Amino acid sequence: MPIATVNPATGETLATYDALGAEEIERRLAAADTAFRTHRTTTFAERALRMRKAADLLDEDQRDVARVMTTEMGKPIKQARAEAAKCAKAMRWYAEHAEELLADEEPAEQDVKDSGAAWAIVRYRPLGPVLAVMPWNFPLWQVVRFAAPALMAGNVGLLKHASNVPQTALYLEDLYRRAGFAEGCFQTLLIGSGAVEEVLRDPRVRAATLTGSEPAGRAVASVAGDEVKKTVLELGGSDPFVVMPSADLDQAAEVAVRARVQNNGQSCIAAKRFIVHTDVFDAFAERFTAGMKALRTGDPMAEETDVGPLSSERGRADLEELVADAVENGATVLCGGERPDGPGWYYPPTVLADVTPPMRIHHEEAFGPVATLYRAANLDEAVAIANDAPFGLSSNVWTHNGTEVDRFVRDLEAGGVYINGMTASHPAFPFGGVKRSGYGRELSGHGIREFCNITTIWHGA
Repeated sequence: MPIATVNPATGETLATYDALGAEEIERRLAAADTAFRTHRTTTFAERALRMRKAADLLDEDQRDVARVMTTEMGKPIKQARAEAAKCAKAMRWYAEHAEELLADEEPAEQDVKDSGAAWAIVRYRPLGPVLAVMPWNFPLWQVVRFAAPALMAGNVGLLKHASNVPQTALYLEDLYRRAGFAEGCFQTLLIGSGAVEEVLRDPRVRAATLTGSEPAGRAVASVAGDEVKKTVLELGGSDPFVVMPSADLDQAAEVAVRARVQNNGQSCIAAKRFIVHTDVFDAFAERFTAGMKALRTGDPMAEETDVGPLSSERGRADLEELVADAVENGATVLCGGERPDGPGWYYPPTVLADVTPPMRIHHEEAFGPVATLYRAANLDEAVAIANDAPFGLSSNVWTHNGTEVDRFVRDLEAGGVYINGMTASHPAFPFGGVKRSGYGRELSGHGIREFCNITTIWHGA
C-alpha cells in the first residue's frame, strides 16, 4: 500500500511520500536509543511540563489538524475536532497522574520482615523504545493513548502509522518536538508494513503495541514472541448492544444510532450487534431504524454531516460483500444496503434483521455503518448471542433490573460492560479486550504500567 493521502470523499490522491530507506531507519533507531538514555532520567515534573505544552499546542492546532484527519480518512469534521480535544485531555490527565500511578509500592511490613529484609519496595521503571503500529480510524487518539503514558513513564516512542494517514503521523512527531521533548523521544517512521518486522527485531526496540486487524496483530505478536518482547494488542470488535424490557427505549434507540455510526461506523468499540428482548423488539427496531434513516450522509467537511465516506474503496467493498452474503442467506434489509452513485467511498447507514449464524456478518466485524438486529427470547438467550462472537472488546446493556445487571456483568465475555450508555474510552479507565480482541490494557494506571519494568528492590538488614 503506498504511503499517501487519498481523500475518501473524492478518491483524489493529494500527497504521496517515499518510504524511509535502511540508512534513515537506522538513524532513527539510534536516535531513539540515545534519547531514552536521557529521557528516562528526567523527572515526572519535567515530563509533565512538556506533556502539558503538547496539549496546549494541540488545542491551538485543533481546527487545522481536524481538517487533516477528515481529509485523510473521512471522519465528520465535528468528530475530528472532538478527537483532537480528547487527545489534549488525555495528555493533561497523564501529566497530572503519572507520578502517583507509578509511585513506589511498599509491601506489607510483615512480608518485608518475613523475607529477611530491612526494607523493600516495588518500583516501576521504563523499558526503552516502544514501537507503536497504529490504525487510521482514530489517527490522533490511537497514538496519543499510547504516547502520553509511554512518554510520561520515561519510555520513548517509534510510530509506524497506517499508510493512508501520513500527514497526521508527521504532525504528531512535530507536536511532541515543539512541546520540548528531546530529539528522538517520539519519531514517526514512514515505512510500509513489510518493514515492521526488521524494526521490531532490532534489539534497541524493547516492546510493541498494536491497534488494528487480527492478522496484523498475529504478525506482530509472532515476531515479538520470537524475540521475547512485550506486546499489547487491541484488535477487532463486534460489540453487543443488549436491550431488555425495562430499558428506556427512546433513549436506548437514540444512543444505539450514535453507538453504531460513530466515526462512520469504523470503530472497534462501536456497537455492531443489537440484541433485543422479544417483548420490545418491534418497538426498538422501529425507533432504531427511523434514527438510522434520518442520518445525514455527505461531505465530511460539512458541519451538518453525520456520516462521511468509508476510509477506502477496499473497505467499502468488504462491507458490501458482508451485506450481500447476509441478504443472500435470508437477512432482511430494514434500511440502506445499497451504495450511492457518485464519487467517494460512501455507504449508507444500514440495518439488517433476521441475521443467523451461517451468515458471515454474524461472526465477522462489519467496519462501517451496518447494524445487525437479533431477537432474544430471554436473558439467557441474550447472553448466549452476545458471547457468540470471536471478539470480546466491550459491550452495552440497557436494563433497569438489578438482577439482570449482575448477570450481564458476570457473564458477558468482554473487556468492558457499559450499563445504560455507550462504550467510550476515557484516560481514567482501562481499555482492552479478551478473546480475539487482543490482550493487555491501554489507558489508566493499567495502561501506563504495561511498558514498565516492575522491579523488586530488596535491602538486607
